[in-house]
Amino acid sequence: MRRRRADVCRPGFAGGDAAGAIAALPWRGHILESVVSSSPSLPDWRHIEIALAPLQLALNPAELHGALVGWLAGGGDADGAWLGKVLADADLPQPEDRGLSELRDATVASLRDDELVFHLLLPDDDAPLAQRGNALFDWCRAFLGGFGLAAGANPPLSEEGSEALDDLAKLAMAETDSEGDEEDEEAFAEIEEFVRVATLLLHGDVVLAARPRETLH
Repeated sequence: MRRRRADVCRPGFAGGDAAGAIAALPWRGHILESVVSSSPSLPDWRHIEIALAPLQLALNPAELHGALVGWLAGGGDADGAWLGKVLADADLPQPEDRGLSELRDATVASLRDDELVFHLLLPDDDAPLAQRGNALFDWCRAFLGGFGLAAGANPPLSEEGSEALDDLAKLAMAETDSEGDEEDEEAFAEIEEFVRVATLLLHGDVVLAARPRETLH
């Protein structure tokens, strides 16, 4: 996979050292200790593709999910005309497809879950690595847009949160064109985990910190 401008990823995927970057994050182990294998069930990729088609929106399921998660992590709500809020288009109609509502509900639930079971909506594991990689970077770009809309220009971030946001911005400028090998698959998994944990940290800084302080265990 070719490098563009990301420097938090392993060579062969997008440049740099993903494992080292993740391990260096002081908040990584604190959050990962609580992760369990179960999670709220997101609709699958194809279902969301079909649900989006009638809306004629120029975005894929990863971009929709990234924008939704960014909006929620930045303190936005997903009530009422949530799609228009998330995509900054007040003229968007309420989605009629139940799959989009299920996506919203499962995403909200996973971010609120005390066991931190949140995960990203990406193509299935049997999809080509290039497709999954580009979807991951699309997710990051959309997340930044949604987060900025909800949190504003100066969100109340910790030092670690600011670093995580910077790293997501670097990933948002990356792309991939590799068919993938075992090393690339490992790098992809590391980067996906990096994004997942960074998202939880930002949600914690902006949303959870605004509530009565609770220790994340």
